[in-house]
Amino acid sequence: MLKSLNKVIQLLVFSDLSLLFSWGLVSPILAIFITGHIQGGDVRVAGIAVGLYWLFKSLLQLPIGSYLDQNHGEKDDYYFLVLGTLLASLAPFGFIFSTLPWHIYLLQIIHALGAAFSLPAWCGIFTRHIDQGKEAQSWALDSSAIGIGAGVSGIIGGFVAQTLGFTPLFVGVGVFGLVATFLCLLIKKDLIVPKRKIILIPKPE
Repeated sequence: MLKSLNKVIQLLVFSDLSLLFSWGLVSPILAIFITGHIQGGDVRVAGIAVGLYWLFKSLLQLPIGSYLDQNHGEKDDYYFLVLGTLLASLAPFGFIFSTLPWHIYLLQIIHALGAAFSLPAWCGIFTRHIDQGKEAQSWALDSSAIGIGAGVSGIIGGFVAQTLGFTPLFVGVGVFGLVATFLCLLIKKDLIVPKRKIILIPKPE
């Protein structure tokens, strides 16, 4: 199935899988980390941390998506995708050095900013590059990939945290996120083109 899709779609699917797999390692057990390793960390702090991520992500991605639609080249989409994925990849490394609730809040906001940058750009690029007649197949493949990735990573994350601790877990989250960023870099030459191609026909002499 994957081989029947074009290069851009394949790399976007793998990048999405890698990034969401990475955060799937820690998201289900982030509250345990906060209550056990953060000074003053409790269920309230964990709730605020999750809430800040979703609020900032949801509010920021609307104007970002509108801005991307108003520009006629894919260059802006590409750079927003790379920058956002990179921000989301760097945030996990900060958890290693976190000791106070505001550290967690700040990192969650950085993660949200990365997601708000990358998600509208990813969706725009993905939508424009889907092969005609393979729309449902392409979206289904991405949904299945991230679903399987999230399920597997949730199981793995629990075992890693239990046996090795949270530091190796956060390193793993960051590394998989950086892999996702690298995969985005591989589609640059296929994206720096106009969103709407205009064919100029020479005027006959």
